[in-house]
Amino acid sequence: MQITKIAKQIIKTYYRALGYFPVNIAGLNFKCDPYHLGFWIDASRSRWEPQTYKILSEFLNSDSVYCDIGAWIGPTAIYAAKKCRQVICFEPDPVAYQYLLWNISLNRLSNVMPFNIALASPDGIVKMASFTKELGDRMTSLLDAGQKEGAIDVLALTWETWSGISRIGKIDFFKIDIEGGEFTLIPTIKDYLLRHKPIVYLSTHTPFFSVDTRREQMARIVEVMNIYKRCLNENLQPVSLSELTGEKALSQLQAYVFMD
Repeated sequence: MQITKIAKQIIKTYYRALGYFPVNIAGLNFKCDPYHLGFWIDASRSRWEPQTYKILSEFLNSDSVYCDIGAWIGPTAIYAAKKCRQVICFEPDPVAYQYLLWNISLNRLSNVMPFNIALASPDGIVKMASFTKELGDRMTSLLDAGQKEGAIDVLALTWETWSGISRIGKIDFFKIDIEGGEFTLIPTIKDYLLRHKPIVYLSTHTPFFSVDTRREQMARIVEVMNIYKRCLNENLQPVSLSELTGEKALSQLQAYVFMD
């Protein structure tokens, strides 16, 4: 056991001195920050959201504009950048954002536009905190952040404000994974979705809410996403929108693809 610990420490020290960790994700090679070694190993061995990479590979092409809302340290953003024309990504957690920038830089990705802001309503300064009390992990959220230990202030802009400033135009694919913030965000982008009909890959986090409010939260999603003709699960199998307010969707973390 002691030898294993020493070996692991030597490996960490080596790659931190090297400045990157070589990773192959879904057939593509990357240089990634050496401070998330365990995560990158899992990603390279298809232990982290392999279905997400299959979906991105299925729907992105060299002409696509991809928007990653909740980019964290960039595992999907850097992959998408090698698949499509442009990547726009949002990560309000300042610790995660530093690693996101590092991973973009390590891979010399000039087609990625990262933003250290939260997409929320209204415009202003909002509280963000992690469910695990540690910024930079995969669990930072705006949900009840003001009541959590270690909460910080971050800049929030509405989609309308940001898109007006950026004049970004048509986005082809949205990935939205924001730890419960989706229930507030989705209604604010309905007009954009209706106008451009991008494919939306949405992760839902109903278990983060009290049991008596979950159905109401999911009903807000259904009300917006019924503008799409098709709803698929993460295995790309068709599902009915009614399933989004069913027991499984209300009690488990789920992901759906919406498209015409």
